[in-house]
Amino acid sequence: MSDTPSKATVTADSTAPLPQLQQARRDFLALVAELRPDLHRYCSRMVGSVIDGEDVVQDTLARGYYELSALQAAPALRAWLFRIAHNRALDYLRRYERRMSEPLDPDSEVPDSESDPQTLLPREQAVTIAVARFVELVPTQRSCVILKDVLDYSLEEISESLNLSVQAVKAALHRGRARLQSLPAQPDVMPVDVSPTVRRYAALFNERDWDAVREMLLDDVRLDVVEATTRKGRKEVGVYFTNYANRSGWYLVPARLDGREGVAVMHSSNIVNFVELTTQGDRIARIRDFHHVPYLTTEVQPKIATRSQAVLRGHSPE
Repeated sequence: MSDTPSKATVTADSTAPLPQLQQARRDFLALVAELRPDLHRYCSRMVGSVIDGEDVVQDTLARGYYELSALQAAPALRAWLFRIAHNRALDYLRRYERRMSEPLDPDSEVPDSESDPQTLLPREQAVTIAVARFVELVPTQRSCVILKDVLDYSLEEISESLNLSVQAVKAALHRGRARLQSLPAQPDVMPVDVSPTVRRYAALFNERDWDAVREMLLDDVRLDVVEATTRKGRKEVGVYFTNYANRSGWYLVPARLDGREGVAVMHSSNIVNFVELTTQGDRIARIRDFHHVPYLTTEVQPKIATRSQAVLRGHSPE
């Protein structure tokens, strides 16, 4: 994929007819499709959550799409989008008061030998560090470590993406790697549980009792199939289940992702998707299905609820 978008096909124009606008948006999303997994890897580590990271990716693409028409020249797509993603992630952190207080001095100098990519944090180690652990770093250090040690950017590419000098990037890498290496070991995995409402939803789904599943929905239930559709109300959302009803070998297992409860969508004992469920008493208030962004569960697998572990050993409920 070229890093230079064609403005003729992706420029947003608010005066254009709706079908033309919709086609322009589809063209833009097709153009950036190959970048999305890397954008998500970056954003999820910046904000410490694969789900919130996808929100930042969505925000980034929306901002990029509408800013494109104001540019005098087509940008280098990768660096331009990562710069937007960086700023949107920082906005997210500020909005939820998660910004770290220790500032980075961009003029600090670190000898080149100390900022060698293999000196403190080899890439194979960086990509296995838990997403949430990156929030232990101040934002500039976090950005540089993710881009270099997770996404394998060059110092020059990081400098361009973050508007920092190469020397500032080296300083941020050195400090960020040292900080990650000094973090204490993560605690043992705690048992995972979910609410009885989520368990009942999964059980009824696996029984293909669609009428009973629909009865669990609040009258004003909201459905978000990320990158596909949004629906509201029991009648409109009820149609959603027919998408799964026609698939054989698919079933649900209660699980958590980023600490949020929902269900892992299984096929042949493999996790293929996560659906976040928001409950209200014994009812479902919101369904958020990540089927169309599969990189989300590739990055971090949902944690299966303790009493459902047998499913992963090949015991399908069907």
